[in-house]
Amino acid sequence: MKSLVSKVVLCVLAIEVLGAVPAVFTSGEIQTWYASLNAPVGQPPNWVFAPVWTVLFALMGLAVALIWHVWCDPKPKRMALQAFAGQFALNLLWTPLFFGWHRMGLALVVIVLLWIAIALTIRLFGKIHPIAGWLLVPYLAWVSYATYLNAA
Repeated sequence: MKSLVSKVVLCVLAIEVLGAVPAVFTSGEIQTWYASLNAPVGQPPNWVFAPVWTVLFALMGLAVALIWHVWCDPKPKRMALQAFAGQFALNLLWTPLFFGWHRMGLALVVIVLLWIAIALTIRLFGKIHPIAGWLLVPYLAWVSYATYLNAA
């Protein structure tokens, strides 16, 4: 698989599908448990979350494809992709913690760790392919906002 386009398609599809899995199992909690919480100031309507995450997952997929495609020393590339995998695992863990098991405190710890892991991933990606790093900045901004919502 040599073409950048094929790598972009594969990475975007994989991240979109994997990213949606936790929501599939916890979506019933949105109308019941989550709706019963006291909403913090600035909480968006529920319909905003799906399109935002769809765009963020697409940007993540594009960033990963760029890193995968670039020819460089394998050690920094491996470190960058491992950092991405770690932050993505934290991302996937947050949804069941918060929505599925209602563990808001533990979810807050995970989202703070996620924020740190995204910042590290941006730095590592940026050293290899600056555009790949910048593609993750909206994700970091959204997770910053989500951290506020989780804490509130």
